[in-house]
Amino acid sequence: MAASEENSSLFPIFILTIMALPLVPYTIVRLCRAASKKTKAIHCQCSSCLRSGKYRKSIFKRISKFSTCSNLTLVLLWIIMGILVYYIKHISCETQPFEPFNILGLESGASDSEIKKAYRRLSIQYHPDKNPDPEANKYFVEFISKAYQALTDPISRENFEKYGHPDGRQGLKMGIALPQFLLNIDGASGGILLLGIVGVCILLPLMMAVIYLSRSSKYTGNYVMHQTLSNYYYYMKPSLAPSKVMDVFIKAQEYMEVPVRRSEDEPLQKLFVLVRSELNLDLKNIKQEQSKFWKQHPALVKTELLIQAQLTREAAEISTALQDDLRHVLLLAPRLLEELMKMATIPRPPHGHGWLRPAIGTVELSQSIIQAVPFSARKASGGFAEGIAPFLQLPHFSESVIKKIARKKVRTFQELQDMSLEDRASLLTQIAGFSAAEVQDVEHVLEMMPSITIEVTCETEGEEGIQEGDIVTMHAWVTLKRGNGLIGALPHAPFFPFHKEENFWVLLADSLSNDVWMSQKVSFMDEVAAITAASKAIQETKEGSGATMKEINAAVREAVEKVKNGSRLIMGKFQAPAEGSYNLTSYCLCDSWIGCDKKTSLKLKVLKRSRAGTRGGAVFEEGPAVDDGIEEDEEEDDEVYDDYESEYSEDEHEEKDAKKIEGKNKKKNGTVANGVVEGKGEGSSSSSSDSEDE
Repeated sequence: MAASEENSSLFPIFILTIMALPLVPYTIVRLCRAASKKTKAIHCQCSSCLRSGKYRKSIFKRISKFSTCSNLTLVLLWIIMGILVYYIKHISCETQPFEPFNILGLESGASDSEIKKAYRRLSIQYHPDKNPDPEANKYFVEFISKAYQALTDPISRENFEKYGHPDGRQGLKMGIALPQFLLNIDGASGGILLLGIVGVCILLPLMMAVIYLSRSSKYTGNYVMHQTLSNYYYYMKPSLAPSKVMDVFIKAQEYMEVPVRRSEDEPLQKLFVLVRSELNLDLKNIKQEQSKFWKQHPALVKTELLIQAQLTREAAEISTALQDDLRHVLLLAPRLLEELMKMATIPRPPHGHGWLRPAIGTVELSQSIIQAVPFSARKASGGFAEGIAPFLQLPHFSESVIKKIARKKVRTFQELQDMSLEDRASLLTQIAGFSAAEVQDVEHVLEMMPSITIEVTCETEGEEGIQEGDIVTMHAWVTLKRGNGLIGALPHAPFFPFHKEENFWVLLADSLSNDVWMSQKVSFMDEVAAITAASKAIQETKEGSGATMKEINAAVREAVEKVKNGSRLIMGKFQAPAEGSYNLTSYCLCDSWIGCDKKTSLKLKVLKRSRAGTRGGAVFEEGPAVDDGIEEDEEEDDEVYDDYESEYSEDEHEEKDAKKIEGKNKKKNGTVANGVVEGKGEGSSSSSSDSEDE
């Protein structure tokens, strides 16, 4: 029995050791990271964002921020370790070694007379005849009497003084770090133990595997349903108008599962009246259009009305139940829009290119949802070539305010940004009637808005010039600057109820053929990951070109410095098409801000193959970028829908005239430089306005 108690006391020590080995260093690392973490606010400081409550650091939000799974698990493990330490300390007190001299209160080597005196003294205090307390009786029998017997017997005393035990030299004892119930197994407990082993070692892993497989078969790695990707791929068309991207977006399987209650018929009817002007209904056949709209799947109708309520800022007018559903729809929106963007830019046959028009429409839909701006605000009207959408994302701006500042010839968002602080403050206070606090809010948002520049080069690694069939590598440095000095930040979005990080999409596309040659998402939030990726890419490129180690290190240091200053390196590969000159455009599209997108022209000359071999596989054949059937669909879309003109759309006749003029210039000027950027990135809004003015 004593042996089993000793073995069972080792089990907590074993568990404590196993827990402490990983837990202590992991906790130290977490504390060091928390101590070195910057506390600088990266969200908008305007009064509208602060009133939204997303960034309010209440005690509940602090607790919820701390109450992550990893933090709670860490605290729980430390609590368990504390309990184990207390339990082990308690056991060690109960299992102290037998020390007769200490029990009698004597020093080691005391004489027989001293031992007898101590025994008489303790007998008077603990003997059952003198002390009726049961605990005193137990202590006298188990400790005092045994200690006296061990010291009065000559052999026992000699063994104790020599070997530390009254019975003489003791052999080596081995303990098993197992709990006591495993050491005393009978028939009943053996069956329970067997069931426990089967449940923990077989049934529990099997259950977890079934749950994981059932979930993985339904969702992708981005927690989007496979059926959603299938729907997006099927409904995505190359000629999809920006306003019709909404029809594809709401066909996500997650939205199809939104509950539709009978009690919501009347609230949805009222919401339909509020947002009817944004639904692209044909006013000539309004009754038929309304009937057709309500005949859709109820979940599609509800989802589209809720999103339109977000765009028109009518969310406060709907019922509480619908507001909860709207929050659910908006919570899923960013990841679904990201997958929709991937479906628009995924390479498709026959040329292996994505589609530019639906990609731009997807980004514009994301911007409108985040900033709560309707599609109608993007239409050119009232002298505003780019629409009033960029103005509406500023705090305290409304249509009436925009009309007032238009009287002072401020008709583009760029003109408002280019004004000096004094002129802008004077305009907003005297003309728009803003207070000093409201002007300060506008300045906060303007300082948060990113300014993007992009530098693009295309080359064939290890070769001079680009020949048809080559694998072309595109290097793009995207640089972000803000007025407040931040690099990674959260956008101004007081009407979006969740935290949303800025994401940028870099596209290399041919706007004439509607082809996207390459696409990649960029984030400025994680500087460490960007440094690692840029260093690795630069090192591999330099090693492939045969550079020395000194040159490689210098290039890596330069890239790291660029990343720290707000730049991100984008690298992609594509196969060179057939011989000819191509006028490409590199787009940098922001999914959160309106009016911050940039595009840069890039002329690419592909030479006839003269090198041996067929690098990169088969050569692309010349031909139209879209087939006749797709062109017919696009014409039908233009006839049926009164769509707003995207900020990237250009007049077809102007494009054809520009192409003819460019062809004449090529004959005069000779060959075009290979993969050279035409100029610095221009704002998309200003370029479209210039074309309309012409």
